[in-house]
Amino acid sequence: MKCPDLALNILSDEELAHLAKMGKQEAFGLLYERLLPAVYARVRFKIPGPDVEDVTQEVFIAILKSLHNFRGQSKFSTWMRTITNRKIVDYHRSKSVKLVENPDYENLSDESHGSQFQVAKRQDDLASVQHALLQLPQNYQDILLMRFVDELPFSEIARQNSQTLEATKSLFRRSVAALAEKMQEEAIENE
Repeated sequence: MKCPDLALNILSDEELAHLAKMGKQEAFGLLYERLLPAVYARVRFKIPGPDVEDVTQEVFIAILKSLHNFRGQSKFSTWMRTITNRKIVDYHRSKSVKLVENPDYENLSDESHGSQFQVAKRQDDLASVQHALLQLPQNYQDILLMRFVDELPFSEIARQNSQTLEATKSLFRRSVAALAEKMQEEAIENE
């Protein structure tokens, strides 16, 4: 006797989406499990920490509600990324996002607070990257997230964006340079 979950595991995302459109809850559940890490990582880079889980949940609700619109003309992951980006934009439109002020690092200087200092420093660094990233054009944001968050190879990014490999690599280099420039501008402003 075959286990239905095992049979579903071998299906592609597009096949699972088709089954989910037909009402198979197990198919959507498996899609959710597969896609959650990628969606969460993308949202985490564009949304302040306390709201990441809420926005991630909103993304999956939107995917479920609009699943009937998925026609299979693109990869499911590309379609999902579009919905994720829309929910991120919706979030920023609905909130006035402000960066958290830097904590008072001088009070964290003794060894017992060393790990707290490291965590605070990483959070500050992430906030700086997020802030700079949000100031870039959308195509720059997309390629940086596809490469660093989604960990896609250049060939896959090129295919998904209908570009040549050379054009993709060139866009990536310009995006990295623009991000570095924005972060340097912020560092100078904060001095």
